[in-house]
Amino acid sequence: MKKLISLFTLILILVFSINYTMAQKSKIKVGDKIPFFSLKDQNNNTFSIEDYIGKKNIVLYFYPKDDTPGCTKEACKFRDEFEDFTDLDAMVIGISSDSVESHQQFIEKYQLPFTLLADTNKKVRKLFGVPKSMGFIPGRVTYIINKKGIVRFVFNSLKDAEKHVEEAKRILSQK
Repeated sequence: MKKLISLFTLILILVFSINYTMAQKSKIKVGDKIPFFSLKDQNNNTFSIEDYIGKKNIVLYFYPKDDTPGCTKEACKFRDEFEDFTDLDAMVIGISSDSVESHQQFIEKYQLPFTLLADTNKKVRKLFGVPKSMGFIPGRVTYIINKKGIVRFVFNSLKDAEKHVEEAKRILSQK
């Protein structure tokens, strides 16, 4: 029985190590061109990121879950400072694994003026290499992307939800 448990433990370690290594290799970094992707937005329309490259700077933020305390603070701070992002020629896009319907309710409840994308199968989260926090909570990572589609800045913090907005504005304000 001990050998079976040891073998099972070894297999688990190998699987987690391989997944971690693959996530690190595919992690989008400063200077990288973002990959093109399409997801459904809060209105169930297909949103393709490539349609916006060349037109606007992009604040792309991944967050864990609609209508939770930290995610609500972050979304409302983006809402409250949305005009600043417009003045900085930037669009704000939030992504979580919540459904289109959940995003609709979240937007309506808090009058959010920006797009939320439903990454229900976590395809785009994996494409960007957004890590999980504490091993199981979907991470909170913000990417500042210039008009050429190049990542200028990455901010990763689960607990400092509102700081994502401050950091995004700071980077976009730099010429």
